Amino acid sequence: MADTDNTSQTQSRGIGALKNHLISHKLDVGLWVTRLATILFSFAYILPVIGNPTQSFYKALMANAATSALRLHQRQTNVPYTTLSAFIQQILTEDSAHYLMYSLIFLYSAPITIVLVPVFLFALLHAASYSLTLLDTLGQNSWWGARLLISFVELQSRNMLRMIAFNEIFLMPMLILFIFSGQASLVTPLVYVRFLSLRYESRRNPYCRTMFHELRLAMEHLASKPGCPSLVRSLIYKMIGIVSRMASS
Repeated sequence: MADTDNTSQTQSRGIGALKNHLISHKLDVGLWVTRLATILFSFAYILPVIGNPTQSFYKALMANAATSALRLHQRQTNVPYTTLSAFIQQILTEDSAHYLMYSLIFLYSAPITIVLVPVFLFALLHAASYSLTLLDTLGQNSWWGARLLISFVELQSRNMLRMIAFNEIFLMPMLILFIFSGQASLVTPLVYVRFLSLRYESRRNPYCRTMFHELRLAMEHLASKPGCPSLVRSLIYKMIGIVSRMASS
């Protein structure tokens, strides 16, 4: 009986098992491919060895938009919505909708390196996770070097998610500066504020809220120091008030 179980486990792994998995999980494979494309084009933009870096920037965003659209489709249920507003409200609670919006915002701006940081890190995290699933389908001892790299990525997942949240927040004041350099239009920060508010309200990813809270504590601590100039202290509290009103609206 034990020999039979071991034989069946061996038969359930390998190239044949991988082919069956790819056929039966087309949507997951499609997400994996678009995430790999995001990683590839992000590298091509940072290290412009092959192709045009400007085109690579927009291709990375388009690949991320494709990932977000596929993931949004995957997350939708078969339960009918009573009203259009209920449908839109439900869509806007999804993280994939947020990053579909993010991609569309920057498809119409000049290339900005910091914009690719969140899409690259998200693609890296999820592609690594699914790559491990594919390697497990091949067999436990396959591609140990790739498994080691995946383990490192997963070990750093919390730090990467915090970096993504900080990047989302830090990009807002940067966009205001980019208006004067011509890299962003006047509309870009206005639309980005909506994206940032959706990230703050995210149900599945609390890192943006956590980072806002940590930044507020750090700024309040700075403002409470005796050596802090009154002008700077007043500016800090005004900024905190503006952000708090935006978060509560």
